[in-house]
Amino acid sequence: MEATKTTPRARKASQRRVEVHIPCATYRLQFGKDFSFRDAEAIAPYLHDLGISDAYASPILKSRPGSHGYDITDHTQLNPELGGQEDFDRLASRLREHDLGLILDTVPNHMGIDDPANTWWMDVLENGPSSPYSQYFDVQWQPVKRELENRVLLPILGDQYGNVLENGQFRLAYEEGTLTLYYFDHKLPVAPRTYTHVLTPSLAQLTERLPAEDEALLEFQSILTALGYLPPRTETDPEKLAERARESLVIKRRLHTLYESRPEVREALDATIEAFNGKAGDPRSFDNLDALIEAQVVRPSFWRVAGEEINYRRFFDVNDLAAIRVELQEVFDASHALFMRLLAEGKASGLRIDHPDGLWGPPRYFQRLQAAYVKALASARDKDASANGNVEPGADVVAQRPLYVVAEKILSHTEPLPQDWAVYGTTGYDFLNQVNGLFVNSTNEKAFDRLYARFTEGTTDYARLVHQNKLLIMRSSLVSEINMLSHELERIGETNRHYRDFTLNGLTRALREVIASLPVYRTYINAVTGEVPERDREVVEATIADAKRNNPDIASTVFDFIGDTLLLRTLDNFREDEREALVNWIMKFQQLTGPVMAKGVEDTVFYVYNRLVSLNEVGGHPDIFGVSLDDFHAQNQSRAEQWPHALLTTSTHDTKRAEDTRARINVLSEIPAEWRKGLNRWKRLNARKKTRVERMLAPSANDEYLLYQILVGAWPLEPMDKEGAAAFRDRIVAYMRKATKEAKVHTGWLNAVEAYDTAVEKFTTAVLSDKAFRKAFEPFARRVAFFGQFNSLSQTLLKLTSPGVPDIYQGTELWDLSLVDPDNRRPVDYERRTAMTRELAERLAESSQASQGNGHAAESTPEMVLAQETLERWQDGRVKLYLTLQTLRFRAAHELLFRDGSYQPLTARGAKAEHACAFARTQGSETAIVVAPRLVVGLTEGAETPPLGEGVWGDTQLPIPDAKSGQRYRNIFTGEVLTVAGNGLRLADVLARFPVALLTPA
Repeated sequence: MEATKTTPRARKASQRRVEVHIPCATYRLQFGKDFSFRDAEAIAPYLHDLGISDAYASPILKSRPGSHGYDITDHTQLNPELGGQEDFDRLASRLREHDLGLILDTVPNHMGIDDPANTWWMDVLENGPSSPYSQYFDVQWQPVKRELENRVLLPILGDQYGNVLENGQFRLAYEEGTLTLYYFDHKLPVAPRTYTHVLTPSLAQLTERLPAEDEALLEFQSILTALGYLPPRTETDPEKLAERARESLVIKRRLHTLYESRPEVREALDATIEAFNGKAGDPRSFDNLDALIEAQVVRPSFWRVAGEEINYRRFFDVNDLAAIRVELQEVFDASHALFMRLLAEGKASGLRIDHPDGLWGPPRYFQRLQAAYVKALASARDKDASANGNVEPGADVVAQRPLYVVAEKILSHTEPLPQDWAVYGTTGYDFLNQVNGLFVNSTNEKAFDRLYARFTEGTTDYARLVHQNKLLIMRSSLVSEINMLSHELERIGETNRHYRDFTLNGLTRALREVIASLPVYRTYINAVTGEVPERDREVVEATIADAKRNNPDIASTVFDFIGDTLLLRTLDNFREDEREALVNWIMKFQQLTGPVMAKGVEDTVFYVYNRLVSLNEVGGHPDIFGVSLDDFHAQNQSRAEQWPHALLTTSTHDTKRAEDTRARINVLSEIPAEWRKGLNRWKRLNARKKTRVERMLAPSANDEYLLYQILVGAWPLEPMDKEGAAAFRDRIVAYMRKATKEAKVHTGWLNAVEAYDTAVEKFTTAVLSDKAFRKAFEPFARRVAFFGQFNSLSQTLLKLTSPGVPDIYQGTELWDLSLVDPDNRRPVDYERRTAMTRELAERLAESSQASQGNGHAAESTPEMVLAQETLERWQDGRVKLYLTLQTLRFRAAHELLFRDGSYQPLTARGAKAEHACAFARTQGSETAIVVAPRLVVGLTEGAETPPLGEGVWGDTQLPIPDAKSGQRYRNIFTGEVLTVAGNGLRLADVLARFPVALLTPA
């Protein structure tokens, strides 16, 4: 099949052509109980009018009620809470009517397991290794702890197991032929073979009441006999497993028929179950229930034991999200069939792959994904068997990449996206941090170091924090995974005389240090095929060297053994029958390093290292204080050459702060003296609001420092009434509760310190209720907000015009001052946005009609009036919406220019040159020139005035390569026509009436 690229508005092609739909601009929608398929259907016209090409959906498969969708319970169904298949079909139809595609969020790594709707997991809990789904989940059936052999430890209990049991919190129930255990809302299946525990006492009662020849008694005895013949849970023979499943179903039906038809049976079974459920205060009354529970596959346990003993792989350290083995073809097919059907039917246009670093082998997965799409498309287009043959993933599919796929890959500093991934790029965290860094004044780094150290009364080494907290995670929430790796490596080493003297303790310590020293989320060594990418080899060797240098007390030979094993150098030293185990170990090692990095850095260090928290973002590097113009351009050029269709984002559902919140906090990097002065004043005002917790005042200085930054970033633009003030206070209190627990310094999720939590809440509430503080703080917050708006406008324009596909997170077309989840998932007021967009569009349409035939510069154009009006009323956010609307519409009208156009940095000349970020996009005869100011406080020398005109820009020039004197350009935001003088334009003219510019030949 031939692969061709098409625009969103040219999706019909010949039957034998595989079309590649490249989005023009995406809009992220967060589906849930408060936003359904019908709600999305209603805003389709709005998205079209805004200039969006593709809606970009959060997960839409069946998941736990009320959830965010990432805890999928059934891959074969759309989420009924969102409206189900019928409503989805209506949404798809509505999107097509408005020429909109739909990118779906795929969760290939894990499933939600605390919902009985997950039939795969429930079957595993019932039947153990003999379940047809036992290989779907990454369960260690032979774990280190022998008591868990062929069992699953389920950490759901709120207390020690014995206490829970004897308090009567377990409940055995009979439901239509099935025995089930309940622990509050948790439903645990009882293995049919163990029904004998319950039915045998019931039989004794029936024998006393019924004659020996009674049919009910005989049937009951027959059921017990049949249960005894069921194959054990360790059985793996396919025929016997089929027999087990079939006979279990038959036995349950027979039991239910008997239960319903004979009162004697019902009374005996009910009495037995009542006795099993015991009596609180009588420990011995729970012995039978204890024995029944002990006979099950599932071992319910206190939630605190999960970190050390859990024997199924999770999503990070989330106990109720179990990893699935999508590397197995059967699991891949079962978990992707619905998506492939929707794609083949044209109801979806692309996929976002969540957390690819959790995959066994990402390159193979993406190849398989592209091949599955080709196969599904062929099947949908041609029912003939020949067209539905097996399509093996290979180089041709990788090269074609017929399906638009982006990967939620977090790239470490200077780390490239692997070229062998059959994707179109990342979801945009790399761009987010690049563009954000442009608005941080790197020359003030030392000043920030000093004021941060002075306020918090200590110095902070970022690299050491990262190392320490990765170790912390490996010793707490992910200790079971580390133990599994070390035990398995020691077992493998025992089979070889060269490695058998490495002790378990030594291997465990060394493994922790290696993972703590790894500078990337993971490596992509394919131990199955023997492929070791050169970059991964370099990373592993550097990591081993660092681990050795930092741990002189650990024998260097242990590190060498681990490094050589990861790089496949020891593979041939083992017997053939041990090589498979070593291959599995290497692959599992790589699956673990990402969660350690995410939990240790993003979810811990980013709440401890608070120097400038706008830099503490997913995929960010808080120790890098700002990004230069040269670096920004170099990264844009690299993306244009290698991943020109990657997503570009500035806010997502996972970001720590929304784009406009960060844009404000970035302003602090320009005013360290003002920031220091404000901090000292607020600290004095609020000193008496702290509470003594043991030997310290709470909150800590570091947490107080964080609070002031968050208030600067999120302070409402409009005056707050009593209700608004209360809502804002509640948001900040909730944020500080989450932030201090994530930091794991004075409190935490696993070991909460209530006194500290209470002190932080009390302090935050008191601060926001204090009129004196608000009077002192608000002028500073408003000053920062004034300059922050220009950071936001520049950032937005750069995202919408840089190489890649711009993504708008729901609602951020207006100002969005959200904080971390769940604050950033609040409902969006689409009625307001629709009305504002409609008004802007109508006025622009009038402008277009009025200017038809007028090719000359005008003293005042309708666009100019609109631009100046929105800028003057910047607080309502219309200025950001106006910029977004104009740019997206221009982008849609010049789609090839932005999709395939070249990227050329433009370097300004003059005193204010460093304050201008400019570049040109060129495709054939089409050109667009982008100009955005940065570091505006310095640009305006601290004056609260828009960065406009000669008084700000002076004689700073913007040279335009190949431009001829007299050539004219039109600014789409103001309608002004500018004429090249010499070889460029004066920035005072380009930015005379609006703070950013998008120029096109007039």
